[in-house]
Amino acid sequence: MKKLVLVAFAIGSLVSHAQTTSTAPVAPVAKEWDVSVYGFIRTDYIWDTRRSAQVREYNLNLYPLDEQLDANGEDINDAGASNFLSVVSRLGVKAKGPNVWGAKTSGTLEGDFFGNTESTIGLLRLRHAYVNLEWEKTSVMVGQTWYPTFIPEVFPGVANFSTGIMFNPFGWVSQARIKQNLTKELSFAFTVYKEREFTTATATGGTQNSASFNSMLPTLHGQFQFKNNNWIAGLGFEYKSLQPLTVSNGLATSEKVNTTSVVGYFKYNNDKFHIKAYGITGKNMYNLVMLGGFAGYTTPGEVETYEGIKTTAMWVDIAGNGKSIAPGLFFGYTKTDGVSKDNPTTLYGRGFSGTRGVDNVMRVSARVDFKQNKFRFTPELEYTGATWGDLKPDATFDGNNKKVGNFRAMISCCYSF
Repeated sequence: MKKLVLVAFAIGSLVSHAQTTSTAPVAPVAKEWDVSVYGFIRTDYIWDTRRSAQVREYNLNLYPLDEQLDANGEDINDAGASNFLSVVSRLGVKAKGPNVWGAKTSGTLEGDFFGNTESTIGLLRLRHAYVNLEWEKTSVMVGQTWYPTFIPEVFPGVANFSTGIMFNPFGWVSQARIKQNLTKELSFAFTVYKEREFTTATATGGTQNSASFNSMLPTLHGQFQFKNNNWIAGLGFEYKSLQPLTVSNGLATSEKVNTTSVVGYFKYNNDKFHIKAYGITGKNMYNLVMLGGFAGYTTPGEVETYEGIKTTAMWVDIAGNGKSIAPGLFFGYTKTDGVSKDNPTTLYGRGFSGTRGVDNVMRVSARVDFKQNKFRFTPELEYTGATWGDLKPDATFDGNNKKVGNFRAMISCCYSF
């Protein structure tokens, strides 16, 4: 009998222990690392009515080319083009890891297949490669990501992969940025960087991006940003000092292109629609894929001197926030404002061709996003007009002006993951 009692007691103890163990809460094990893959597969069909300054087999159009007459008086640039491309498809990795010095850590590595040159189209191109450390009110980011004048929350929602290029700055650059939250809604970010992608204008005798790495001083950018549930608004200022050459006319030189630029923007968003607007003015913004660059002045027996070419640009984008159908309308305008010192010897920049150049470019486009789950189908109609003119001594254009235009129709299909 005693043995039976002892056995029953032992079984009861085991059952009780098992029940206690199974019902007791188990503390979750914190994940030391969290890695996720993202991207999209995209195909675009494009159709143009006129030859344009363009990138990657007409995937990205800048501005229509000037009238060029042949022996019969026919404009050889009055010719259309079309293409099918999937090179903007994208792949990225996001990672979160253990805290560093009390800061939350994260990193992003992203690329697409746009290539870095026309000859490398279809090959992998680095877009983003950065690490972010985030404390309660302060964050530090180091690596390659958007130029500080490109605002990820405020850029044109056009279907064209141009993302508003020529009117909105575009490109990535290795940089160091510190951001301080001044209040819950107001922050200030200070960024230092060296121009890289896209490249600076190159003076005669220079090499790719030599104007950037010849300079001992990185470009400096400061920006205030206000952000709440419905509004984003910002104001930024930038100082750039580039040195195109170290040897000019056989002489050692340290001549710089010292320029500034100012940017302002805002976005309003609610359940039904959003509106975004952006404006920038400054000199030597060639690396941002905008009109202009810098002018060179040469005197026999002396080194070349420089002045930045001024450019002004603005755009407005209005779009619906529908979950399945979202129409949108974009308008952009940019103008070359020239230099203050007349008669430059050479213009190192975008929008110049011999004795002619682009005075201004405007673009208007309309689109409709049709969305279902992770799939998006977007037709878009776009008109880009450019005014070409004869160069004046101050690198502006007035005389023998010619307006030309390109009509683009495109369809974009995108599956995100």
